[in-house]
Amino acid sequence: MKILRCPLNGARNISEFACLGEVVEMPEPAETGDDAWADHVWNENNTAGVVREWWCHLPSSTWFIAERDTVTDEILRTYPASEVYGQRRDFKAGTPPT
Repeated sequence: MKILRCPLNGARNISEFACLGEVVEMPEPAETGDDAWADHVWNENNTAGVVREWWCHLPSSTWFIAERDTVTDEILRTYPASEVYGQRRDFKAGTPPT
């Protein structure tokens, strides 16, 4: 059984979690065209080595970040997203680019 440590709920069976992709910087919505958004949403670096990923503890809907070695599949560290993102992203009102 593989165990993953949730920052809120502690050590749990990995079957309670979903990995939802690599942590990457979001492009500026008001300045980004469709091709760049599609690249941001659908394409991943797929790096061999240590990456930061979004994980969710499904029973509690707790989102957090895990650092995982993609070569060995070892989870090195988990922590709240607030350690990376101090505040929510504000979106500017306006018409999206075409």
